[in-house]
Amino acid sequence: MTQEAWACRPVQAEDSAGVAGLASEIWHEYYGALLSDEQIVYMVEKFQSPSAIADQIAKQGYEYYLMQAGGDNVGYLAVKAEGGKLFLSKLYVLKAQRGHGYASRAMAFLTRLCRERGLGAIWLTVNRHNDASIAVYEKKGFRKIREQVADIGHGYVMDDFVMEKEIRETDG
Repeated sequence: MTQEAWACRPVQAEDSAGVAGLASEIWHEYYGALLSDEQIVYMVEKFQSPSAIADQIAKQGYEYYLMQAGGDNVGYLAVKAEGGKLFLSKLYVLKAQRGHGYASRAMAFLTRLCRERGLGAIWLTVNRHNDASIAVYEKKGFRKIREQVADIGHGYVMDDFVMEKEIRETDG
């Protein structure tokens, strides 16, 4: 696939239902081994429903991007600039599209975004038991900064590592 065939397209509030559909599909497939079905349903509704996404875009300063290859949606990401860094809130790829270099392309996109905005790092949270994603982030230059447990309501917590990658002028 050529670089031209891949793009990150900004999501508008009216695209929220389409992104929410991707989120539901990906979360149920991927997180089934890490979380209960009840927690997945709760988290998708709380954080990735059409109304939650629209609110994050309109009122909370988040930017969502659809990752597309050949015009098809292959995943999505969400970011928010804060404190001189870029918070990578979401980076999800459909199961059939994993292993095709989309995470690398997304990281290159995010690195360019940081440079354009004068941001010095990308940071994220990742489930402490999500070994596959942790390995990908470490391969992309992220390092574990600390552990964090966040109460998200309904008796659930997010038990995460906070990871960060410095952005330097020589990064690709």
